[in-house]
Amino acid sequence: MSDRHQQDFPHRRHNHTATWWHDLLLVWGPATVLVALAVGLFIWLVDPAPPKVIVMSAGPQESSLLPAAEAYRQILARNGITLKVLTSDGSVQNLQRLLDPKQHVDLALVQGGITNGVDTSSLMSLGSVFYAPVVVFYRGKGIDRLSEFAGKRIAIGREGSGTRRLSLALLRANGIEPGDATTLLPFDGEQAAKLVVEGNADAAIFNGDSASRAMMLRLLRVPGVSVMDFSEAAAYTRLFPYLNEIDLPPGVLDLGRKIPPETVHLVSPTVEIVARSSLHPAVSDLVIEAAQQVHGTASLLQRAGEFPSPIAHEYRISEDAARYYRSGKSFFYRSMPFWLASLADRMLVVLLPALVLLVPALRTIPGLYRWRVRSRIYRWYGSLIAIERGALAKASGAERDALLKELDHIEESINRLKMPLAYADAFYVLREHVGFVRFRLTGERRPGFDRASG
Repeated sequence: MSDRHQQDFPHRRHNHTATWWHDLLLVWGPATVLVALAVGLFIWLVDPAPPKVIVMSAGPQESSLLPAAEAYRQILARNGITLKVLTSDGSVQNLQRLLDPKQHVDLALVQGGITNGVDTSSLMSLGSVFYAPVVVFYRGKGIDRLSEFAGKRIAIGREGSGTRRLSLALLRANGIEPGDATTLLPFDGEQAAKLVVEGNADAAIFNGDSASRAMMLRLLRVPGVSVMDFSEAAAYTRLFPYLNEIDLPPGVLDLGRKIPPETVHLVSPTVEIVARSSLHPAVSDLVIEAAQQVHGTASLLQRAGEFPSPIAHEYRISEDAARYYRSGKSFFYRSMPFWLASLADRMLVVLLPALVLLVPALRTIPGLYRWRVRSRIYRWYGSLIAIERGALAKASGAERDALLKELDHIEESINRLKMPLAYADAFYVLREHVGFVRFRLTGERRPGFDRASG
């Protein structure tokens, strides 16, 4: 009705001719928006989509770290993930890149024994992937303890290298400190080997890539050069938890010449795949799967299936990696392409918060809708009560005519109401009560009342 009619009939509240779908919209609309926002926020915070590009810091051009990272890149590319491989000076720089928030590096290959007390709580390990043995070559025979090199010339690796850090830690455990009578030479690899061969160094500590099979064979063929047997290897593994005890069996380097002639005990850290804690779980699974293909075969120092291993030494093993080693990939990732499995996995995550929100909402919304529809009926009773009280006040004829006119407009508005069939009983009761009020005003039943009650 117009504003003029509302002013003419003060007992009339509003025009309640809204359709039933308007009630549904008012009840379901806010609930739907709230659930959608909550689910969207949950997905964004808890389970974002896997990144398409990740960055790995590997190692120098001549190291075994770089070929391993390149193999990962090719395997990840099959699943639509681009792995950018960065060369580096080695494990020390790899660790520094991971710890620096300004460096956009997601994961790296890091050798054990280089943390040097640095806080690595923001990092996690996806597992160990291969050994990086410590091999000591020296001039002479019969030495099986590092302490016997006190006062001599030892090549321990270049400044800032992982070899140097590890060598210094092992030498300190044997009472050899920088600055004392022992000369510590900053050389490794080919340079260190040359010093030993030429007699310009009494010993050289090789680690990881520098202790290659070719290097060891070449040095063992030099008269007067020997490889040190770590007879106290078990003690080293207790004192340095990141070390493992491994053996070189007789003839493993050269069966025909039986090199070495007897078992050589070595100690070795492992190289781990270390990642930032923000690495997506789906990407974590793919990286470990790639590591299984690259490092799972037998080699000079390991048995088939020994790596990758969930045993982490200096970094906490990630929950996703532990789950993968325990039970493998989830059902979706085993049976679907990566992109489709990722979508299905995220949809499953969506259902959990949606159900948590929708179940109570579904229980309350019918009651809200029922209240909304019935309120459109019940609010007319205020106007009817006011008109009835006017009739009981012994109003004059003119006043009664005005009340009847207002009642006619109320009845007209009620007759135009769009009401769901489930609430037809309340609707017809309202119309009957309109007829009852009309009877109180006129003292007789009018045709409108007969129609309402018939």
